[in-house]
Amino acid sequence: MPAQMPTLFVGHGSPMNTIEENEFTKGWQDIAHRIPRPHAILCISAHWYTSTSMVGAMIQPRTIHDFYGFPPELYQQQYPAPGAPELAKTILKSIRGFNITLDESWGFDHGTWSVLKQMYPAADIPTLQLSIDYTKQPQFHFELGQKLDFLRNQGVLIIGSGNVVHNLAAVNWHNQDFVYDWAQEFEEKIFDALHSDNLAALINFENMKDIVKKAHPSLDHYLPLLYSKGAASNSQEIEVFNRKIIMGSISMACYKFV
Repeated sequence: MPAQMPTLFVGHGSPMNTIEENEFTKGWQDIAHRIPRPHAILCISAHWYTSTSMVGAMIQPRTIHDFYGFPPELYQQQYPAPGAPELAKTILKSIRGFNITLDESWGFDHGTWSVLKQMYPAADIPTLQLSIDYTKQPQFHFELGQKLDFLRNQGVLIIGSGNVVHNLAAVNWHNQDFVYDWAQEFEEKIFDALHSDNLAALINFENMKDIVKKAHPSLDHYLPLLYSKGAASNSQEIEVFNRKIIMGSISMACYKFV
């Protein structure tokens, strides 16, 4: 039997992290070496934000360059990991009460491949994505994450890829080390909720009102955290392997849940 896998939440930041070596990519590489090698990877990326829940069922998913204005080298990057269509079908059969459908058109967006290219550069682990249904409330996403827990005993690494704070409109492009007070406050509140296992605060984060509107004008980069924590909701063991806010409003915090 495979070892029970942890779940990860990865603050992925800029797609440039695919081709750069920095403190964040080193953190991703290090965690990949310290956890059991997965039999497969399920990624919930902020960048597959849809009106329903879908799971990728392609034999060979395409690499999606879902960004613009970056150097040509970045658009040449490919992540040719095989898909996991049988695992996608297993997810559909095993999870009841959630209307999940198979998808054969999406592939790997940069929330997935920019991280995995650093963690598993050989691209030899079967990988699939689960979309985020933007019509649903946070409680739905946490509960769907809980339903994914069974995959951990099958050697599947579940990764939520987003950012604990993500406001591109507020980014200070001229000062990497600048941090807004509201960004620091929001990240600390989420950090405290995780470490105290305060699931209500984690799920009902929108109760922070003015702060959350600044930290997340859109919820796409926060919701992956609910999947990662949901799939490990029976455990209170947490490791932080990156934690820094850059350019004022992007949190690169990463968590491992065991």
